[in-house]
Amino acid sequence: MNRRSIPLTRRHLLAGLGSIALGRAGSLHAQARDTQSLTLNARPAMLALRAGQPEATVWSLKADPDEAVSRFRQGEAVELTLNNGLPAPSVLNWHGFDGLSAIEPLSVRRPISPGKTEQYAFPLRQAGTFLCDTRLLGDDLTQSSPARALIVDERTPGEADRDELVLIEDWRLDSSGLPTAPGRSGDAGTPLYLVNGKPSLDLTLRPNDRLRLRFINACQRNAIALKIDNLDVRVMAIDSQPAEPFLAREGRLVLAPGTRIDAFVDAAATGGTVSTITLHDGRPPVQIVRLHVSADKPVRAAPLPVPAPLPANNLPLQLNLKTALRVDVPLTTPERSPAAWIAPTHFSAVTPPAFRVKRGRTVVLALTNAATTPMVFHLHGHHVRLLDRLDDGWKPFWLDTLLIDAGQTQRIAFAAETVGSWLMEAMAVEWSAPRRLRWFAVE
Repeated sequence: MNRRSIPLTRRHLLAGLGSIALGRAGSLHAQARDTQSLTLNARPAMLALRAGQPEATVWSLKADPDEAVSRFRQGEAVELTLNNGLPAPSVLNWHGFDGLSAIEPLSVRRPISPGKTEQYAFPLRQAGTFLCDTRLLGDDLTQSSPARALIVDERTPGEADRDELVLIEDWRLDSSGLPTAPGRSGDAGTPLYLVNGKPSLDLTLRPNDRLRLRFINACQRNAIALKIDNLDVRVMAIDSQPAEPFLAREGRLVLAPGTRIDAFVDAAATGGTVSTITLHDGRPPVQIVRLHVSADKPVRAAPLPVPAPLPANNLPLQLNLKTALRVDVPLTTPERSPAAWIAPTHFSAVTPPAFRVKRGRTVVLALTNAATTPMVFHLHGHHVRLLDRLDDGWKPFWLDTLLIDAGQTQRIAFAAETVGSWLMEAMAVEWSAPRRLRWFAVE
């Protein structure tokens, strides 16, 4: 097997994001209802970080009852209960939901203390692959903060025989072999990667099966590239929003921390073929998934035709760039600058916002990375278009998370449709890099 390393340069990372989940993970609800309950418990748990090694105590975010992934249907509502059994304050940070100001962390939802419980409800107006974690307050804690997926199925799902989650997390161990949190200076060692909480994942497909893979980069800081061998990989959605379907070049996907990509894969290979999914992060590659095409009778005579796009989630077809509010947002600022990014533990809505905008207006942000390493930018409550260099068009997909190279500027545009106070996050792609926040107001 050829496991030649893909050189993961900054150019590769950005090109991958610019040109851009395995039996059914989690059970569908037997009967659709208007409201579904979801209980999440943030608490210590035992986890095997290395194959054949004793389990370690880690922080986790598990559903009750314990399911690998929480699944719902578009149009339902969720009544959420969060129990904080961790020895630190917790607040849920959601990735992918647009316009739900009631779930916005820090500006609306305050951290809950150890031993306390929080309850709130929100509607599932969008379908897609979503992520929630407790990482906003996680820097410099004794443990990495947990993450989990939430899947909302389309009213009319895309044609696939199977639907699988591939949630990738990284762990770092301190000198005593115990898990440690990001945001600390010093050498954090080589990352350990888990897929759906295990060192690797094996899946068996029937010939001509179509598989929907929901990839989530739930790593704390690492940007990663994935290489899927011997199979065509068609990208269907990015960051919880449908995209114009396109083939991933050479089966490669690049995901910044927090990025989600839904891809369709057809098992068109000969029975007995094994295809691998290999993770590349600039170190020796790591095989994380094996896709076995069985020698059984094909599920159909030929692969399914090219899939139609997934149903749209009602984002605007056009953005008015001519009348847009244009804001320069440097991703690094001096600590004492009035416009400085701040640590989440120091967040206060009394701090002046990065900008204010009237509801309904388009906003164009110029994101400049003056640092010497790539940085990740995550916008809350909105999806954006990545603009072409001359602002004369945009890429045919929506994003809420971007990777911006050192010394580069990227321009993004979005429609400010929902009144509220919304966060922006930025952090360098380094384990020791701190997470920083600013906020903006839609009025």
